[in-house]
Amino acid sequence: MNTTNILITGANGQLGHEMRNVLNGDMRFNAVFTDVAGDDILPLDITDEDAVERMVSDKAIHVIVNCAAYTAVDAAEDNEPLAARLNADAVGILARVAKRHVARMVHISTDYVFDGKGCVPYTEDMSTCPQSAYGRTKLDGECQLLETLGDDAVILRTAWLYSPYGKNFVKTMLTLGKDKPALKVVFDQVGSPTCARDLARAIITVLSADKWYGGIYHFSNEGVISWYDFTLAIHRLAGITTCDVQPCHSDEFPTKAHRPSYSVLDKTKFKTTFGVTVPYWLDSLHDTIKQLQTSNS
Repeated sequence: MNTTNILITGANGQLGHEMRNVLNGDMRFNAVFTDVAGDDILPLDITDEDAVERMVSDKAIHVIVNCAAYTAVDAAEDNEPLAARLNADAVGILARVAKRHVARMVHISTDYVFDGKGCVPYTEDMSTCPQSAYGRTKLDGECQLLETLGDDAVILRTAWLYSPYGKNFVKTMLTLGKDKPALKVVFDQVGSPTCARDLARAIITVLSADKWYGGIYHFSNEGVISWYDFTLAIHRLAGITTCDVQPCHSDEFPTKAHRPSYSVLDKTKFKTTFGVTVPYWLDSLHDTIKQLQTSNS
């Protein structure tokens, strides 16, 4: 059996952690896990082209899986050059190195490349129109990648990512639900949550397919909800009954970065191309909360 050498960037992030979990014991892949720092992974600055070149060459990498990103959406409004360095320029660096080594690349992008003003699920060929610094830099990264690697690149756009690791909406709502007697959560922003474990498994699906299917794909969990509905489900599954959650409008909580009102991604292309079904958001949320409760017990 041939083994594929894959380089994982951003291995300390939510998705990176889940990639470590799903690849554990999978003999089809020899995974090299990297981030800017970490005790149990290799250090790699993806904005340093020489460092990336050495890593890809030394490890004879066949596929780069880029899980690294600047994801502080509001902070990006004041730090767009830094966001661009990580979300766009670094992607260009990874792509150029991959091209020189005849390697391929899987890159994670976002629903923020769209304007969020739609009312039907976004397909991969719909016009992009980012409304925030985060969205602009992520779209620039997509463009640099496709310009360099073309069909040797796979872009997976996702939305509302959460996991048992790091900071995310699910963990925040669990904490607030336990600490606060009442909460207001916006009901006029709707989308589809994405469990990072399911996204990691989607990446493995891409890597283990019968052949390479380059291009842009959308992936999130199935179903459509608002942040308000999501919070109610989080509290119900966690057994939180002491917090009164009420719906509110987005303008009651102004943010520096524009949030899309509609973030639903159409996953038909991914499901058809790879012949898979996608888990329902409530089932995946249940599994994640159960994992969190087990780890905290």
